[in-house]
Amino acid sequence: MLAAERRGLIFEKIQEEKSVIVSELSRAFAVSEETIRRDLEKLAEEGHVVKSYGGAVLNEKSGIDLPFNVRQKANPKGKQMIAALVSQAVSDGEHIMLDASTTSVFIAKSIKQKENLTVITNSIENLLELSDAPSFHIISTGGTFHAGTMSLLGKRAAECIATYHVDKLFLSCKAIDPEKGVMDGSDEIAGIKQEMLRAAKKVYLAVDSSKFNKAALSLICPLTRIDAVITDRKPSEKWLKVFEKNRVECIFRE
Repeated sequence: MLAAERRGLIFEKIQEEKSVIVSELSRAFAVSEETIRRDLEKLAEEGHVVKSYGGAVLNEKSGIDLPFNVRQKANPKGKQMIAALVSQAVSDGEHIMLDASTTSVFIAKSIKQKENLTVITNSIENLLELSDAPSFHIISTGGTFHAGTMSLLGKRAAECIATYHVDKLFLSCKAIDPEKGVMDGSDEIAGIKQEMLRAAKKVYLAVDSSKFNKAALSLICPLTRIDAVITDRKPSEKWLKVFEKNRVECIFRE
């Protein structure tokens, strides 16, 4: 096994379990403890973990972008629940836009039973997921490929999005704060989502409960710019009041 592959598997384990022990990883991967320490040192240098005595713990800092395949495995049940609720909000024949979040891949899977949808997206994963939906009209934004998010970003992507108007936008984010609003990990990603906001008649924020009361580097928009939030569990009374104050519909499974 290549070192990079092993580090990826170690990080997936840390993402799932929040912490790991050197001796256990050594046995699991059949390598020396010194090799595992070097792997953890590399992950720590990248900002993904914090080394601890005898192991490492997940770095929960919101500003750090995790690899797409790792983020996709985080809270899959919550994302599936959100996707099922999104599917109920999509009608046959509509024009919709999906961002390049991991949540949107679950959404793409959930809407494949619909008919005659037009879907515009900057997500490579969404393009692949929807490739076998024969009645769909799929439009890729184009742009510069960004491996960390499996997305198309940059000036060309923004210019393409600006030429369209859709019925509904479904986007996610890295963090949502009652005062700061909706945030993501970089100006480039936030900028594309801002362009998507301008292209949509109605905006749905599809966000799992782990993103609430968090902060990230770049502001996407204030809460007043969102029409509805779709989430995996009932928010706190504080958040329900925040949504009511900002005239944001909150959709969740009772």
